[in-house]
Amino acid sequence: QLQAFGGGLVQTGGSLRLSCVASGRNFWRYNMVWLRQAPGKEREFVCGINWSTGIPTYADSVRGRFTISRDNAKNTAYLRMNSLVPEDAAVYYCAATMSSVYSTTGMDYWGKGTQVTVSS
Repeated sequence: QLQAFGGGLVQTGGSLRLSCVASGRNFWRYNMVWLRQAPGKEREFVCGINWSTGIPTYADSVRGRFTISRDNAKNTAYLRMNSLVPEDAAVYYCAATMSSVYSTTGMDYWGKGTQVTVSS
């Protein structure tokens, strides 16, 4: 019901845009969240966007470089990633939650991840 697209290989300093398409439910009422997991590391919160206010929340590591947005009419959330560095390389997951607390273990729905690789 959630599917992420747009991963790939990019050079350091490059950009990518990920998309998360939701189907089957009224996802416009869910907060949409992006998380990532690098090899050997725990899954971590990247950013989220409130369904009602559109207010985004970012992890410190990506603030100022990443931008989350959503188009409720298209049931799609986006993650624009600029100034990518090798530390951003990971599998990126989109998720949906009714909670205003964006916990890595508190998502209601998960999509399959999309791989982002950043070459140095």
